[in-house]
Amino acid sequence: MSVVDNAVYRAGHRESEPETLDGTLGVLRDEESLDGRGRADFAWIGLLRPDDDEIAQVARDFALPDLAVEDAVHAHQRPKIERYDDVEFVVLRPAWYVDEDEDVQVGEIHLFLGSDFVVAVRHAETPDLADVRRRLEADPELLRLGPRAVLYGILDRIVDDYAPVVSELRRDIDQIETEVFGGDPDVSRRIYHLSREVIEFQRATDPLRAMMRTLLTETEDDAASVQLHRGLRDVADHVESCVEAADGFRQLLERLLSVNASLVGQRQNDEMQRLSETSLAQGEEVKKISSWAAIIFAPSMIGGIYGMNFEHMPELSWTYGYPFALGLMVAAAVVLYVVFKSRGWL
Repeated sequence: MSVVDNAVYRAGHRESEPETLDGTLGVLRDEESLDGRGRADFAWIGLLRPDDDEIAQVARDFALPDLAVEDAVHAHQRPKIERYDDVEFVVLRPAWYVDEDEDVQVGEIHLFLGSDFVVAVRHAETPDLADVRRRLEADPELLRLGPRAVLYGILDRIVDDYAPVVSELRRDIDQIETEVFGGDPDVSRRIYHLSREVIEFQRATDPLRAMMRTLLTETEDDAASVQLHRGLRDVADHVESCVEAADGFRQLLERLLSVNASLVGQRQNDEMQRLSETSLAQGEEVKKISSWAAIIFAPSMIGGIYGMNFEHMPELSWTYGYPFALGLMVAAAVVLYVVFKSRGWL
């Protein structure tokens, strides 16, 4: 079986480590177990990637509710806490940040809490709950509170791990702000991608608010759980901080996307204006070139006509034929110049 750790606790201390789940059940149910000192307080069993048969065996041994077991098998559940008679089923979503891909990776942990047992089912290596176990074992006064202390310890670890995710998301958004006003053409794609990661992070954190309110209400008036209540209140404060940060990130990314769209539109308008001005300038140059071509063309045409070498031509023997041709050329050029100048082409 995929048992990572299996220990039995009494008065907040680790008393034994049964080699099998049957041995754990024997210790829990045997009134004379643990050197005749009576039943142990509770057992904490950690499972990593158990298959369906293994989960089914655990469900039979600890009388786990069928609906909760089905959720644990299929996974992909939202964070929640559900009660089935004397067993509680808790789903938690740990998160961590992969900087290379700018991805928020979200895992899943399922907890079955009974009066004398905790079964933790993980489907991924992260987070490693061994650190949580060592921390709680170093605080017997807290651990002697039983399964709820284990739930608090795991919650505290998961919520603490949210802090680096918030920090990395904030750093990426700061970079995006710089890129937006720097005119980076790929920033829209990055904004969409990061928005999707923020939404994924919100799905892991938002449901914890209701869960923490429930747990705080249950321990508020319990004099024996003062330390646990204080710890849960601290976790609830961190959850609120993460939820508010994620909500702020989402709104900021939406505004950045809107600002980027406006800046892109403004840059496109500026470019269109520049192209229009260039086109107008080119049109003015074409007008000038066309005007001078027309002015030069008229004398050239007249000169071409009078320059034909035919024997029989009108005005061939006219004394003033040459001056007339020259005058006609000048007059045509002047008239065209005046016309084009009056229209602003020259």
